Amino acid sequence: MRILEPYKDYFWEFYNPLPQKVKDKVDYVLQIVISVQRISTKFFKHLEDGIYEIRIEVGSNIYRIFSFFDDNKLVILLHGF
Repeated sequence: MRILEPYKDYFWEFYNPLPQKVKDKVDYVLQIVISVQRISTKFFKHLEDGIYEIRIEVGSNIYRIFSFFDDNKLVILLHGF
């Protein structure tokens, strides 16, 4: 099981204004990131230099949250778009 740790307020600045339907999907995907050992690249993809992208699709929109691992246990959530 992974621990999610937001870095400063960047994640919350992205998350809080989202519509509830999108927040529900973000919560669902983050639960997958927390609990699944081998995450599908549909939801979690390595970009480069240790940066990962968490992808959330809602309708025709794709939301992205950038993150990185700390000691292979901690996913630090950066900003999203």
